[in-house]
Amino acid sequence: MSWDFFVPVCTGDLVKTGGINQYVVQDVVSSKQLPASLSRFKAALRSQGPLCILEHFDTCYSVLQHCNSVELGVKEDTLELLVQVVNGLAATLPALLMATSVSAAERKEKLNAVKMSVFLICKLTETLEVFSCRQCIVTAPGKGGKKGKAGGEGLVQWETEREKVLQALVQLLQLDIRSLWNLSLVEEEFISCVTCCCYKVLENPTISHVKSKPTRDCIIHLLGVLIKKYNHLLGASVKVIQLLQHFEQLSSVFAQAVSVWSTEYGVRSIIGEVIREIGRKSSEELAREGSGVKAFSTFLSELSGLVPELMIPNISVLITHLEGESNTMRVAVCEVLGDILVRVLCGDGLDESGKADRDRFFDTLQEHLHDTHSHVRARVLQVYTRIVNSKALPLCKYSEVMELAVGRLMDKSINAVKSAIQLLAAFIAHNPYSCKLSSADLKIPLEKETVKLREMKEKLEGKAPVAVIKASELWAAMEPELLITVGTELEPSSDSENEQQEDENDQDVEEEKVAEDDRATAVMIAQYLRVNKYRNAVRLCIKAHSCFPESERFASLSTVTPETLMETLALIFKGSDEDAAELSQNLPPTPQKEGEKEGEEGELKKQEMLVQYLKDTETFALQVERAISVINTMLYMKTTSVVQEAVQFCVTVCEFSVANSVSGVRKMLPLVWSTDTAIKDAVVQAYRRLYLNPQGDNIRMKAHTLVDSLSELMVDASLGTIQCLEEIVQEFFGGGSNLQSTVVQVLWERFTGKRETSGLNRRAAVLLLGMATRAEREVVLSNLDTLCSVALGEKVTEDFLLARDTVITICSITDHVRQSKGAPFRLPQDHQLFTCLTQALAEGVVMEDPYWQGFMEQAVRLIYFLAESPDQLCSRLVQRSARLLLDQIAEAGEVNKDSSQTQDGSQESSEQDEQVNCVCLAQLLALCGCVAFWQVSHLERSVSAELRRRRGEREEREEKEKVPSSKAKQQSANESAMEEELGLMGASAEDTEAELIRKICETELLADENLLCAFLPLLVKVCSSPGRYSHPQLTTAACLALSQYMMISPSVCEENIRLIFTVLERSTLPVVRANALIALGDLTVRFPNILEPWTQNLYARLSDEVPSVRQTAVTVLTQLVLKDVLKVKGQVSEVAVLLIDPEAHITSLALNFFNELATKDNAIYNLLPDIISRLSDPERGMSSEDFNTIMKQLFSYITKERQTESLVEKLCQRFRTAKTERQWCDLATSLSLLSMCERGFKRLQECWECYSDKLTEPGVYQPLLSIIAKLRRGAKAQFKAQVDEFEKRLTAVHTRGLENVESPEVDEENQTQGSSEKTVTRTPLPTRGRKGSKRGQAKPSSSSHGDESFVTPQKSKRKSKKPVITFSSDEEEDEEDAVMAESETPKVTTPIARTSRRTRLRN
Repeated sequence: MSWDFFVPVCTGDLVKTGGINQYVVQDVVSSKQLPASLSRFKAALRSQGPLCILEHFDTCYSVLQHCNSVELGVKEDTLELLVQVVNGLAATLPALLMATSVSAAERKEKLNAVKMSVFLICKLTETLEVFSCRQCIVTAPGKGGKKGKAGGEGLVQWETEREKVLQALVQLLQLDIRSLWNLSLVEEEFISCVTCCCYKVLENPTISHVKSKPTRDCIIHLLGVLIKKYNHLLGASVKVIQLLQHFEQLSSVFAQAVSVWSTEYGVRSIIGEVIREIGRKSSEELAREGSGVKAFSTFLSELSGLVPELMIPNISVLITHLEGESNTMRVAVCEVLGDILVRVLCGDGLDESGKADRDRFFDTLQEHLHDTHSHVRARVLQVYTRIVNSKALPLCKYSEVMELAVGRLMDKSINAVKSAIQLLAAFIAHNPYSCKLSSADLKIPLEKETVKLREMKEKLEGKAPVAVIKASELWAAMEPELLITVGTELEPSSDSENEQQEDENDQDVEEEKVAEDDRATAVMIAQYLRVNKYRNAVRLCIKAHSCFPESERFASLSTVTPETLMETLALIFKGSDEDAAELSQNLPPTPQKEGEKEGEEGELKKQEMLVQYLKDTETFALQVERAISVINTMLYMKTTSVVQEAVQFCVTVCEFSVANSVSGVRKMLPLVWSTDTAIKDAVVQAYRRLYLNPQGDNIRMKAHTLVDSLSELMVDASLGTIQCLEEIVQEFFGGGSNLQSTVVQVLWERFTGKRETSGLNRRAAVLLLGMATRAEREVVLSNLDTLCSVALGEKVTEDFLLARDTVITICSITDHVRQSKGAPFRLPQDHQLFTCLTQALAEGVVMEDPYWQGFMEQAVRLIYFLAESPDQLCSRLVQRSARLLLDQIAEAGEVNKDSSQTQDGSQESSEQDEQVNCVCLAQLLALCGCVAFWQVSHLERSVSAELRRRRGEREEREEKEKVPSSKAKQQSANESAMEEELGLMGASAEDTEAELIRKICETELLADENLLCAFLPLLVKVCSSPGRYSHPQLTTAACLALSQYMMISPSVCEENIRLIFTVLERSTLPVVRANALIALGDLTVRFPNILEPWTQNLYARLSDEVPSVRQTAVTVLTQLVLKDVLKVKGQVSEVAVLLIDPEAHITSLALNFFNELATKDNAIYNLLPDIISRLSDPERGMSSEDFNTIMKQLFSYITKERQTESLVEKLCQRFRTAKTERQWCDLATSLSLLSMCERGFKRLQECWECYSDKLTEPGVYQPLLSIIAKLRRGAKAQFKAQVDEFEKRLTAVHTRGLENVESPEVDEENQTQGSSEKTVTRTPLPTRGRKGSKRGQAKPSSSSHGDESFVTPQKSKRKSKKPVITFSSDEEEDEEDAVMAESETPKVTTPIARTSRRTRLRN
């Protein structure tokens, strides 16, 4: 073979004239002749094997040339033949490659065959891949989800064939075919031919689908072989980056590919190459759209999840992107750090370098918890959640990260808040401290262990040994100085000096002759050395030799030299082992053994660790409790997902018994009434998980656990909480659970006392029985006798709370009764239930039990619901109660009389005879008021319903009995048709019944012969004489009872309305004022025409000094306004003031009021000008900060463009009538709070003359500048020019004054105006102090419009004076002095249509 095949860069190059010995295609077969040529190729393949490609290359090349015109079947047949050729080469080449000697011709032949077959199969694969992608786009599913049948089949077939091609290439290239090339240098074109085919297949949009996994795996392995054996590393890294920029779906594919290449093929450097390519991208480039930053981010995140340990060497390249502008890249880098921390840098086995890297990575993550982009903050929180769930967070980081997570609960981003809640839940679920977290429970152990630690430290410090320095160490320190002293002593000196020294030596020796032997002398020398008396020690040592010449210690001094003297001194000072004890006799002894010392130090370290553990646990518990308080407030957010996360968090903290966790569980309970199904389901599932899914060995144990859990939840629960819990418990009892009967049995055992339990648990048990009754009526109905005997029997007076809850449970029977259409279910008057109730109520009247009144209210309600003729029963009850109270008064009078006669027989005490127990009288009045209320309710509900039922039955019976003639039948049919057409059918009968009920209420209930009438004068007397009847409970009960009497008829209401408002405004008891507000709200619904003139008095309570009264006032007014009972007028500004109330719950109520009011069309828009006028009133004295806060909230409801435009004009016109600078500033601030649009801006320009003369004031100029700044954002060029021109105009007037800017014509017009206007606009600012009101609110008696010139001009109306109320506490004054005079009563100004009384009555 004389030619070589060179892989062409372009397919068309093969038909051109090539170089020397270069293969050129000789014959391009036409498309018509291709089938025959392929048949010959196929036959040759069977006979000659894969080398036949050398002869039939032109045939296959012709298929490539005619790929657009040739049939699909021809291309598929060609591909199949080429696959066989490649497989044949892969099978035959191993023998050639293993042979020791191969001829050059044979090697060239095999090499050309490999090149040709690989070139053809790759190019044909690319062609078919392009065709397949086009077919995929053309046959994409439409709206119906259907796609072309043929296209779908072809696509599936190609996916199978494509996999075969790739497998054949993998098998061929896995062989070491590099030896076929000279010097094993594989040409670049050959490698590019294969890689281009692979990358072309990867561009398919469906390559990331699950069904394409075999194809992906083949490509990954094929590229892995090319990278490892054929030097494709650099090309692969560049191509990965290029494809990621243009094909986002390849991020996960390339992440898997790079991990395979680095692990299975050992090419770890590919990760560094790819990451360096990404690291070279500038932040500006990544911040642009279409830069592939999202694909890069996903690629890095998934790659770090697959091979986190290989990311560490290259992490420094990625960290630079944390400072870039692309938030997507910051997220990716943070997730890479998270994967490394979770899977690599975790555990206790890290070396110092690993710990340093870990701490550095954690610090980096913590910094980005405060990232400027919310998405980054949220993802970092999620990374921390994964770290905590994997238990990879070091203990020293818990407190710090926990604090940051709690802070993120206040994030503006919903996703960040959700992620923070999830992180906190993970902290609690995986905390390393304790299964139960309560700071209160940890406080006592911490204090105890801290005291113990302090005592151990003090004890150990007392036993601490004195530091002992060894003799050898001391000798080494003193040796240099001692050597100098020895040299000085041994130096020859003059005679006089010698004589002097001898005299001194004689003195020393005389002093030291006390030593009797050489041992004692040696001890003395050592002592001299220790106290640094070196000269004395040297002289004594020299003398000692002459004194003890035979001593071994001084034997070396026979020849006195510095060396021998130093040696002798060293021996004496250091001593031998025998002398060690004697030479160190002056040192303190070692206080304890080394083993004991180590043991005590070990105990101290253990105690320190215990104290630190308790401190960390307490800190963690406090942070959790703080998080609970914040998350509990999120349960009522508008975002469903946040509420769901908050609910799940409450469940988690409750399961870990965190302190105050039950508060969150109770707070989320009202969400069972949520209209959002997702929230309701989340709450129901949470309660099922916590309370209705008990754990136990058997059914009875599970039932006890369930009852214990529900009882704990109901302890001290409010009535609203119990009602919400009913919804969940009722679902449990109605769900058909096998626990139901056992739970009911356990509840009865607890209630009856068969099992010892507390009073709270007995009450919880009876209430739970009532909830079960709503699902199954017979639970209570069949056990009425048991309920009466246990809770309402002889011991009823001992526990009125249990009696009250029992009555509530019995009342649950009536739910079934009211829902039924048949005859009402009622019990006879002599039933045991009513006997027990009347006796308990009557006896309780003369008892001072604080819980009697709650029991009384429920008992009277039950009597009217279940008893036959309840009015007669209650009449006897009131008589009996009054008689018992009179008897008590008489007995007290006799006792007082006897005592007074004993003291002084001649003295009489008539006043004492008339004394009455105020508490008992209050209870009697409360009973009368409750009976009056339920009597009205009984008439308008039960009696009216029974009348309708009987009328219906009577009409049906008459129709059946009556058989009219055909003429009469025709006439009645015509009449009934006419009535039905006019809508009058049954109307006359219902009106008659309603009139009957109304007549009974107005004429009979309070007639002279009626028992209720006897107590009305007493109620009026108590309420109108606060000085005489000053007992708080009596005043409260009388006021409430009087309001209940006023519900009976309009006449009673009119007679006492002045008195009840007097009590409302002048009573010193907050509870009385609050009760009066609630009662007046009910009266407003029932008798709106009577209450309408008194509306302003209701609004006045919004400025009450007591928070509870303000809360009641805003709650009542919210209900009245939102139900359209009260007209919304300017007094609503008093509600707006509550938006800045110091009490948070009152602020939330006011906010809720405006949120609901905003749902009504234009309600807030119509009120805003009047609210601004009232709040800007100088007499109110409101600060500008408070005004801005209120207005910012109110203007947030103005969203319509037309409303904004109109408000701009109205507010600008107010500048003309505003007198003070403060009013100008408030108006300008209000304008700046509007969401200004282009039309609003034009209106602002048109009203220039209204405010231009006020622009010199900074308080007017600055808000208008802020409007300009808002308008400039995102404005078009033309509109922006107008805004800039307007800004210049504003600035010119502000800096130079209006007279220096306006045109002469305008100046002349301004001069023609009277000077009075100019003086008006420059009125000095009034005193800024708050007048009259402590809270910056107007007094009820002051005029709502403080300055008429500030209000929009309107017709003047003559206002009535504020009613003057005298409310003296003098006991001897006339009672009527405490009531408003008739002339002071507001007159009805606007009649309000009466609605049906039955629909207005309070439930």
